[in-house]
Amino acid sequence: MPGFELWGEEEKKEVNDVLETGILMRYGFDGPRKSIWKSIELENEINKTFGSKYAQLTSSGTAALTTAMAALNIGVGDEVIMPSFTFVASFEAVLSVGAIPVLVDVDETLTLDPEAVRNALTPKTKCIMPVHMCGSMADLDALKTICDEHDLILLEDACQSIGAKYKGKYLGTIGHAGTFSFDFVKTITCAEGGVVMTNSEDVYLKADGYTDHGHDHKGVDRGADLHPFLGYNFRISELHAAVGLAQIRKLDTFLSIQQKNHTTLKDILAQIPEVSFRIIPEGGVDSCTFISWFLPTEELMKAFVAEMKAQGILAGNFYWYANNWHYIKQWQHLKEMKALNNLNEEQKVALAQLQDQDFSASDAIMGRCISTAISLLWTEEQIKEKGEKMVGVIRKVLSEANVIA
Repeated sequence: MPGFELWGEEEKKEVNDVLETGILMRYGFDGPRKSIWKSIELENEINKTFGSKYAQLTSSGTAALTTAMAALNIGVGDEVIMPSFTFVASFEAVLSVGAIPVLVDVDETLTLDPEAVRNALTPKTKCIMPVHMCGSMADLDALKTICDEHDLILLEDACQSIGAKYKGKYLGTIGHAGTFSFDFVKTITCAEGGVVMTNSEDVYLKADGYTDHGHDHKGVDRGADLHPFLGYNFRISELHAAVGLAQIRKLDTFLSIQQKNHTTLKDILAQIPEVSFRIIPEGGVDSCTFISWFLPTEELMKAFVAEMKAQGILAGNFYWYANNWHYIKQWQHLKEMKALNNLNEEQKVALAQLQDQDFSASDAIMGRCISTAISLLWTEEQIKEKGEKMVGVIRKVLSEANVIA
């Protein structure tokens, strides 16, 4: 799945370029850096690769989401509709700008159910934030229609789906803004990093300043910059950008290997009629970082997980329903508002309501689902062995439950 699996001389070369200058910060020190600007190079490569007009690097995917919301003027009192299945960073970013996370059910795309989104709309709704989980996407046409009808912002959290496409466009470039994460286990890694992508010059300029204490970057040096608005330090370093620059040039290789390995393993699992797979919206192209698949009932999937664990072969298979980081069922710290800082009153009211909110529609999907990570390093023999072991466990579980396989 992640680019760190194919770390090599390319990354070392880009990092060494920075080390030889000793200038690790992305701004300033124009003379000593000897024209080495890895952050600028990477931003240009992102625009070239994914087709966005503007890209602003950040220190993480979480920082990218926070920056995008600030640049889109999302803040206190604004509701952001997001899925019940995501990574905790998605709601953390919403809370960080003072806005209200409104969590709704997912469907078998494993992303926002458009009908659930419609049902969650209120006069305070300002943004719909699909989170393209595990390599694939939400029904973006349906969500764009809702946004257009109600004059809402569409912000794509594409941190887990770098390289996936929807109707010919890369995820992250379709909404008013989109974000990627470049952390250590993402398709492209910087070790830590993220990016805001947008086709709006206004959003880009605000993101550019916001990530660097509000600097307008128009002065002859940093000391001459003006500060037209408040900002924070969400800068990426030149060392991190250097790693990403080497990685993005390998993206086509990563995606090609993932697609091949994904297809091979999926074909093996598809031998079992009781196995079904996540829905990819029409016109969508999965990045193939995971195979997300279902068994007919939650009980069968729990039995599969237990047997895989008993055999010592569960690694690389993620049962999100019981995962502490990715599903509403386990987010007690969110529901109980265990924040170190004081939340605003509207946030407190909304989060308290999560404790009693009905997510049974999501439970019925996530309880039956598992995602199998795709490695770039597997050999054909290893894929076959892994697939056969998984099929063997599935058959055993189905047989013990008197389900014909």
